[in-house]
Amino acid sequence: MKYKNLGSSGIKVSVIGLGCMGMTHAYGAPSDEADMTELIHAAVDMGVTFFDTAECYAAEDTGGKTLYNEELVGKALKPYRGKIVIATKFGVRHRSDSTLLTDSRPETIRKSVEGSLKRLNTDYIDLYYQHRIDPDIQPEEVAEVMSELIREGKIRAWGVSEAGEDYILRANKVCRMAAVQNRYSMMYQSYDNLLPVLKSADIAFVAHSPLANGFLSGKYDESSRFDERYDYRSGMPQFKAENIDKNMALLKLLSDIAEEKSATSAQISLAWLMEKGIIPIPGTRKLQRLRENIGAADIALTAAEAENIDCALRNMEMSEVFGGHKAS
Repeated sequence: MKYKNLGSSGIKVSVIGLGCMGMTHAYGAPSDEADMTELIHAAVDMGVTFFDTAECYAAEDTGGKTLYNEELVGKALKPYRGKIVIATKFGVRHRSDSTLLTDSRPETIRKSVEGSLKRLNTDYIDLYYQHRIDPDIQPEEVAEVMSELIREGKIRAWGVSEAGEDYILRANKVCRMAAVQNRYSMMYQSYDNLLPVLKSADIAFVAHSPLANGFLSGKYDESSRFDERYDYRSGMPQFKAENIDKNMALLKLLSDIAEEKSATSAQISLAWLMEKGIIPIPGTRKLQRLRENIGAADIALTAAEAENIDCALRNMEMSEVFGGHKAS
């Protein structure tokens, strides 16, 4: 495993992290806690030091019990606490209609950080993200609260998720950010303009959904089905049977490059991100997929190879791709 700094924060992380959301939320009924604990431990053994969760990642199991992702992650990582980096998020609540309610009022942030510290069973949070922008709260006000939490030792560093240039730079003037976590993959490059901005500001770019919610692994086809109650992929356009054909050129591009590199499609997708300086945080519930994703750190793409991929992507038909739930 290779490691890099989270911007100018002084925090070093593995070049591939592990997104833990899907273990309890959004990708099927919550998995067995013991199995997911074993998976997280395996990730640590393979060199992963960067683990991502959020206060809103929670779901009811088949028995009606609410399972909190932070509790799972905190308990599993307790034996390694001084050796790993935990990122969690505040400022979002899920509505029953799948839209997101944002709330980044200072008093709400204060309540959220205490709740996350308790669920994670830790004295500090390494990286604390504003999960979504609250249109009613100015970035400077959020940043000031982050500055206070850093001084108090409750968080080491902070960042935002799904934010644009103006918001980031305004907040960064008040309290320096370590990272921005936005959706980014071969199928979703809406934040391409941010790459030079973040590089100039020495802020890390962390990509969630780096495999387009798993689609770029090439493991799905027209016959793929998802649990409509527990699995958000059931409503994502890239998995619809009528859209599979629109993405065949992309899947073939990945499989052809993977064959040349003795790799897999998922590994090429992740290696492409890392060549751009992006830190991907793919999620999984399976040990085989975990090994595959981590193995992408050993796949080297040259700048020229990445540019060839970029050129192909710019001239390629693709279906619509899921861009996240609406927030307000």
